[in-house]
Amino acid sequence: MDYNEVAVSTTTIASDLISNILIQNGSKGVSIEDPADLFVKNTPYDWDYAEKTTLKFDHEDVVIRGYYSLTENFEEIIENIQSDLDKIKNLEFDLGTLEISIKEVKQSNWENEWKKYFKITRLSDKIVIKPEWETYLAKDGEIVLELDPGLAFGTGTHETTKMCLLALEKYLKKDDDVIDIGTGSGILSIASVKLGAKNVIATDIDKLAIKVSTENAQKNKALDKIQVRYGDLTEIIHEKADIVVANIMADIVAELSKDVTNIMKDNALFISSGIIDEKVDFVKENLEKNGLELIDEYNEKHWHCLIAKKRAK
Repeated sequence: MDYNEVAVSTTTIASDLISNILIQNGSKGVSIEDPADLFVKNTPYDWDYAEKTTLKFDHEDVVIRGYYSLTENFEEIIENIQSDLDKIKNLEFDLGTLEISIKEVKQSNWENEWKKYFKITRLSDKIVIKPEWETYLAKDGEIVLELDPGLAFGTGTHETTKMCLLALEKYLKKDDDVIDIGTGSGILSIASVKLGAKNVIATDIDKLAIKVSTENAQKNKALDKIQVRYGDLTEIIHEKADIVVANIMADIVAELSKDVTNIMKDNALFISSGIIDEKVDFVKENLEKNGLELIDEYNEKHWHCLIAKKRAK
């Protein structure tokens, strides 16, 4: 099956926002091509995605690509995407040109092309992310997360995911119960199990993410401790956790903060990310007014990860 590809030119900080617009308008998957990701080392633990001499994008801006079936009402989809892009043009950060380009592509091309940019990545002394198709011999004490993200978000190399992983490494205790809201490829759930969690509930509203996260949990021999559930945020959760993690978007984190304490044990932690500079104070205010005390914060580039503790009643 072939697809219509819709490419939007933007910036690193707006990547998640544009990706969500494409997905909300029915994209069968997205790819993010950010030249800065290929060669910039952000921490001493980062490894390059690829050799500069052999790989480079043919553009300097960030390009988000979404994919749509040829049988869909494509003209209406483009109109809706353009309308959504117009609505965000007044946001107070650099969105780039938001120029749209369209072409028809073969399924095999877009499903596999991105794989050459996803390489083994070391996030810390302990955590290593390994694509399923790469070979890596783990050292003593290392936790290796083996992934095939498919079309779902979450290779672990985006700043928001990296910060969540580092927060889990720091705060998760052996036999903790964890809830992962918006699990994507399942990387945070798998990491939680490998860091010692007893049980993990992973939720997502994207059926493709449910499929991919389940497969990744199986590959990492973690599915016996992970329950993958399809549904909207906390509506399908009745258990309570020691740690709730949500790598989503600032506005959704703020909305989630109204109810998240209902699924948290006393003194439990809420790790949230996907929060841009312009929204961090807004999210902090919502956490505080909804019974959560900010105890730690990570930031990288324009992104923030907030760690908050449920206040004792």
